[in-house]
Amino acid sequence: MRAVLALVLVAAGLTACGGRQDAAGTDTGGDVTCEVAGDVRVGIATGNATGVYFALGNAYAEQIAAATGGKVQATAAETGASVQNIQQLVAGTYQVAFSLADSAADAVRGTGSFDAPQPVQALSRIYTNYTQVIARTDAGITTVEQMKGKRVSTGSPKSGTEVIANRLLTAAGLDPAKDVSAQRLDLTKTVDGMKDGSIDAMFWSGGLPTPGVTDLFTTAKGEVRFIDITPLLPKMKEVNPVYEESAIPAATYGLPADAKTIVVPNLLLVKQDTDANVVCALTKALFDRKPQLEQANAAAKEISLDKARKTDPVTLHRGAVKALDDLGAPT
Repeated sequence: MRAVLALVLVAAGLTACGGRQDAAGTDTGGDVTCEVAGDVRVGIATGNATGVYFALGNAYAEQIAAATGGKVQATAAETGASVQNIQQLVAGTYQVAFSLADSAADAVRGTGSFDAPQPVQALSRIYTNYTQVIARTDAGITTVEQMKGKRVSTGSPKSGTEVIANRLLTAAGLDPAKDVSAQRLDLTKTVDGMKDGSIDAMFWSGGLPTPGVTDLFTTAKGEVRFIDITPLLPKMKEVNPVYEESAIPAATYGLPADAKTIVVPNLLLVKQDTDANVVCALTKALFDRKPQLEQANAAAKEISLDKARKTDPVTLHRGAVKALDDLGAPT
């Protein structure tokens, strides 16, 4: 219901102001000046309400207006996240979308959840998503293999979390459609289920800290634990080399020790035919207003000009290239 309401609000916001453009417009070529002609309104596809995409997306929407003197007005909406975001970006429902890099790579290649290559490009690489696999301590689960026959939340339908969850289950030798009782739930419902015992384990791909996961470890301390999924990394890298090993610092959720896991970068995406001057302005806003984004969620601290161009195999939009050139981002 929240996602539906958010979509309605975005639609209303994009049409409520007489004389304003409904969206960023189409790129007509020519030099990129980063000057936005007229007033523009953009919708930003984020993710679940208690996730980092949503927190940062709303903060980014506010800062876009501040950075452009109000010329570009943005509205962030709750969504199912990566795959759905890309589909709705291509459909024109949104003009900017958060996405996991593996889902974005699938999109431009026409693989995985996508039947054909999608016309999307990157605005920038942003922060890293940590695959957070958690089980109830009374469920007898210490590995992904032991999820067989269990009630497992694999994330919202058409989310990046669901993509990674299904790949991890497959890497563990399980059939996601048959070997687990898959609960395709958003993060809020997943956390509720973990608390009341109606769910045995969960997958979540998000930045640190994820508010919903903080809530879970605060209110169910001692009843839940992280599962080490790094033994599955070699098989995951066969699917997509973007996956890497890292660890969730103990202090993030008050853990007894760091939790080893698999990580994947996040990207901000736009359609490849979006007005280059608008994309340039959006990219500059991301970096010029980074301190304000960090106040919304600590994950924004990882947004860096040093990594901004590292979006392969998703190409950078030419408006983003101009912005990053102007900002002095390394090539």
